[in-house]
Amino acid sequence: MPLRLLSVTFDAHDPDRLARFWADLLGREVVEDAGGALLPGDDTQVGLRFAPGGADTVRPNRMHLHLHLTSASAADQQQTVATVLRLGGGHLDVGQRPEEGHVVLADPEGYELCVIEAGNNFLAGCGLLGEVACDGTREVGLFWSEALGWPLVWDQDEETAIQSPHGGTKVAWGGPPVAAKVGRNRQRFDLAPVDGDQQAEIDRLLSLGATRLETGADGAVVLADPDGNEFSVRQS
Repeated sequence: MPLRLLSVTFDAHDPDRLARFWADLLGREVVEDAGGALLPGDDTQVGLRFAPGGADTVRPNRMHLHLHLTSASAADQQQTVATVLRLGGGHLDVGQRPEEGHVVLADPEGYELCVIEAGNNFLAGCGLLGEVACDGTREVGLFWSEALGWPLVWDQDEETAIQSPHGGTKVAWGGPPVAAKVGRNRQRFDLAPVDGDQQAEIDRLLSLGATRLETGADGAVVLADPDGNEFSVRQS
């Protein structure tokens, strides 16, 4: 039975502030839970969680997980950029070329985000939070497709992307080369079994190529995907 993706979780020095930033940007509510400040998702939009964590941001960020926001028009893109800046974000230079249509920014804790230009066919119909873009191999894209039961919607030139059967936010991996892992990731997926059987899902993930790492005090089991990225499976 596939797992439910509860959230993409970000460690933060000030999780409440970061949650407010993203809530205002995405038009969502903040819900406090045991894992931090949560912006719940739904069948088509991925949830975001911001958890206490003091590690410094390292670039290139292992997993290089960043969020892509979509635009309905050029004016809408400009408005989103202005909102990011007003809320405490800033511009970020990652070597993008002037002719590229997307705008690269950083949230108040330095996490990269991109505001994608209008007319991007790949993200058409995906909603405001159009994509979770990750560094990663084709193998890890296939792993997550099986783990979540989300079909592949892109599989070319070692690049992969998956999407919920309901549509909405895509999760994509850019293929090799993948940056060497430096310490524990500050970003991870938090999952829960659809039918409540945590151990059965952990066994299934191990059979797909995951590695078991540890069990947290809250009962969540931490594993690593085939690229070594940590993720957790909660009890419910």
